[in-house]
Amino acid sequence: MSFDCPVDPCPPTFDQYGGQESYFGGVPPLSTTIGYVVVLGFGLFFSIFTTIVVYVDRFFSGNANATSEHFNTAGRMVKTGLTASVIVSQWTWAATLLQSSNVAWNYGVSGPFWYASGATIQVLLFGVLAISLKDVAPSAHTMCEIVRARWGKSAHITFLIFAFLANIIVTSMLLLGGAATVEALTGMRYELASFLIPWGVILYTSAGGLKATFMASYFHTMIIFAVLISMITVVYIKVYSSDQIYDYLAQTVAYTPEECAAYWSTDGTAETSFYLSDTGSKQMACGAVSGNNGGSYLTMLSADGLMFGVINIVGNFGTVFVDQSYWQSAIAARPASAARGYMLGGICWFAIPFSLATSLGLASTALMLPINSGEAGSGLVPPAVADHLMGTPGAVAVLVMLFMAIVSTGSAESIAVSSLVAYDIYREYFNPEATGKQILWVSRIALNAIGLNLGWVYLFMGVVIGSAVIPLWNMMTWKGASGNGAVVAAWGGFCLAVGGWLAAAYIQSGEINIGTLGSNEVMLSGNLIAILSSGFIHYVYSKFIDPQDYDFSTLNDNIHLVENDTRGLTSDEINKDDIRRSKRWITRRGYLLTFVLILVWPILSVPAGVFTKDYFAFWVLVSIAWGFGAAIVISLLPLIESQAEIGAVFSGMWNYMRGVEGTAHHAQDVPQESTPIKTVDPVKPAPEVPYHDEAVAEDEEA
Repeated sequence: MSFDCPVDPCPPTFDQYGGQESYFGGVPPLSTTIGYVVVLGFGLFFSIFTTIVVYVDRFFSGNANATSEHFNTAGRMVKTGLTASVIVSQWTWAATLLQSSNVAWNYGVSGPFWYASGATIQVLLFGVLAISLKDVAPSAHTMCEIVRARWGKSAHITFLIFAFLANIIVTSMLLLGGAATVEALTGMRYELASFLIPWGVILYTSAGGLKATFMASYFHTMIIFAVLISMITVVYIKVYSSDQIYDYLAQTVAYTPEECAAYWSTDGTAETSFYLSDTGSKQMACGAVSGNNGGSYLTMLSADGLMFGVINIVGNFGTVFVDQSYWQSAIAARPASAARGYMLGGICWFAIPFSLATSLGLASTALMLPINSGEAGSGLVPPAVADHLMGTPGAVAVLVMLFMAIVSTGSAESIAVSSLVAYDIYREYFNPEATGKQILWVSRIALNAIGLNLGWVYLFMGVVIGSAVIPLWNMMTWKGASGNGAVVAAWGGFCLAVGGWLAAAYIQSGEINIGTLGSNEVMLSGNLIAILSSGFIHYVYSKFIDPQDYDFSTLNDNIHLVENDTRGLTSDEINKDDIRRSKRWITRRGYLLTFVLILVWPILSVPAGVFTKDYFAFWVLVSIAWGFGAAIVISLLPLIESQAEIGAVFSGMWNYMRGVEGTAHHAQDVPQESTPIKTVDPVKPAPEVPYHDEAVAEDEEA
């Protein structure tokens, strides 16, 4: 170090990083070889391993015939633990791991909380739709199939477009964001990374369909949680304590602007400072936090943190409710497991952004690592802190964790799009008499095409697809919802949202460009207009222009199986009384937990103001306990629930090696047909009875 520390007390990392303008300095912390090993090696390993597991399960546990029904629905018999594991896996984006720590770097303790709670409630509330689906449309393969059965062709085309937009947005953000981080960590070209990453996903998903995706997601989730608890342990138990991190955070914000300018400089003077950018905004973590109570990182009273939370809540409804992968997980789950799986999945997922960012995100500012705003915005806070605390193994662990998030969500999106292509385009508009083999073939062709065309990046997902959320909710829960009103609401809300988004940018800044369109206030306006305007339009249209009194008992009659594979659809599995009890269970608990996460918890934190050392210790304890608890539940519950199936596989393998007939047989084989068992007639929407006050009043009273 060429100069003495210009501030007192001196940050603990000055001797190592003093005068450094960025943590990575434009040089990847890992070699390109490691990038190829992770992207190709892990991809190939999981592809081979998952494919073997799928075929072993088929051969030894009575699932020999891979019908199109089983390929796209996993037999509709997935249990609670695996359903929860899949929800955690497909909701863990690259952004979950990277940007959650970025908001901690920006806003302090409020950032991880609002990231976690703002994206958990959508999963909890979707549990209501999941059990409603089991009640009124248990034979469904896609959400658009339900739209077609209830509202007809116009609505079907409308929501099919929104479904594809949702999948394109999610996969593009996931793949290209992850590939950019792989490039930053290893130097591997992001174009090459974005091309290579999908191939492992495509191989095992094509071989085993939705069940292969679920099995792979379980292993991916276990690895993500293993890295998560390792990072929590290193930050708060092995290297530092909550009291030390508290003291460091308090000291970080205690420095004056002059001290910050001198510290973040190349020679200890303000003349060579890089603390502020040319526009005057902070580039490094130091000094009071603008908009936070007392300028502290240790408070929930953060204006910008709250603004981010609202945007997060509103924007993420579209990426759950309009994304076919979440409907597909509901379709695959047992009726008894659908509601509980989503509840458990949401609770366990909360731990990933909350616990990870509370450890790595806060540690980055507490230790005053030379992470500049550009690196933080690119998602490099976790790998920087992991590299500082653990060296190369830490950076590799974060890279592996990131890769698991990319491929797990990518596989869910792939099978979701292939189902939409097979059932809602091919069977609906090209070949209504499609056989199971043809559906299976189209699904696999679609999977291979998806992996090569994920290059679009959309930065305003809530603005684009938010207008489809409330009409889809109404479709499953409100008998008065009009199909024409849903079409008008979806497109009307979309146009109003885009117009309002552009207008807000111009009003706020006097110009429209990438920077002005991306500000918190402008993004919030676009997201709110999308979801609220469409809800208002649909309600008014359905109530006053085209009122309906739909009979939900007729919905499933318009949804047809392609093959005579009725696993998960027998009277033993579809018990209306059990479903009604499950619906009450998830409705009460889903709404209650949503209320707790977005209102009760933040309000109870308000009196604390700036956290005391003891309060922060309790906050950290909650994050550690939640992280470890979620890891244990999500790892062990699927195994405990599947003891019989796992035992059958091993028993079958043992008998096969001994050359004797065992109890594992193919009892659930489905006969292969040359023609479809059921075909889709030119679909006529189920009759929508004109509105009658008396009938509705009696129904509502009942």
